[in-house]
Amino acid sequence: SISFDGREPVEAVLAKAQAAVDGGVESIWLACHLFQRDPIVTASVLMSRYPGLKITLVAISPYVVHPVHAAMAAATLDEFFPGRISLCLGVGAPADLANVGVETPAPLGPMRESLQICRALFMGETVEHKGKRFKSSGRALSSGRHDIPLLLAASGPKMLQLAGTHADGVLLSAGASVEFVRWSLTQVSTNPLPNNFQRHGLVYASVADDTKTAFDRVRRVLATTLRGEHHRHNLELAGSKLDQAAVNDAFNADNTDAADRLISDEIVEHHAAAGAPETFRSQIAAYQAAGLDNAVLASMRTPEQIATVLAALNAPV
Repeated sequence: SISFDGREPVEAVLAKAQAAVDGGVESIWLACHLFQRDPIVTASVLMSRYPGLKITLVAISPYVVHPVHAAMAAATLDEFFPGRISLCLGVGAPADLANVGVETPAPLGPMRESLQICRALFMGETVEHKGKRFKSSGRALSSGRHDIPLLLAASGPKMLQLAGTHADGVLLSAGASVEFVRWSLTQVSTNPLPNNFQRHGLVYASVADDTKTAFDRVRRVLATTLRGEHHRHNLELAGSKLDQAAVNDAFNADNTDAADRLISDEIVEHHAAAGAPETFRSQIAAYQAAGLDNAVLASMRTPEQIATVLAALNAPV
């Protein structure tokens, strides 16, 4: 699986999708970032072009898309392309939500309600839900039952536990260290999980014969991601030393080069799968050994980078 973040022009998305399919990718995860390209529209285009390609919508925030509407969108795509769509809910990027004046105090309750509503609708049930945040009374999806995997993007312990009790799978954040993946999955499995529960994780991927080139490609995305306060525990578990305040100051000053310089080689080694092909494969294996069923490869900016990463992944050992 690979992911697209919605920031590319549509021509670039189509070129990258072609490279992905040519490289044997079976599933593309489409991120939902406010003010970027819409993942639902993109999903319909890609599934029309590539029969058999599966799409996961990531991570639709109920704070900006009502869970009924999120379920409607996924169910409609499932009608057109049966068995090829998954829905991943998540609180949403704090900066995106702040841009539209949305606050997310105590998000655990609203996320639980959203999962319950989507689950009931996918089951074909008439929903009677009167929660603190959401209400849905006496209605069902007109298209009936849909076997759509329902996932939750989570990072904190309570949200991870919610994924284990209310979703079909969990999606861990990009930039996670192997140690953080292992810790996160222990939180998910606080209660017994069904046998088909899926453990997914976004993994920044970069491959080049020259290690510096491979590392440099992921410094910016790591700086963007790891500056968030919610990644402090992730950094601590990996033993990574990062001045998050300094990274934030660099971004606020529009000095992204300075932010890049704060991402040391050690941080890249701990929080991405990057380097020569052998190193890349070794790191992917480490993420799988930590418990991931599926490493969703992220951060490749061009079709050429996608082809290089997939060639390294598929190379005979």
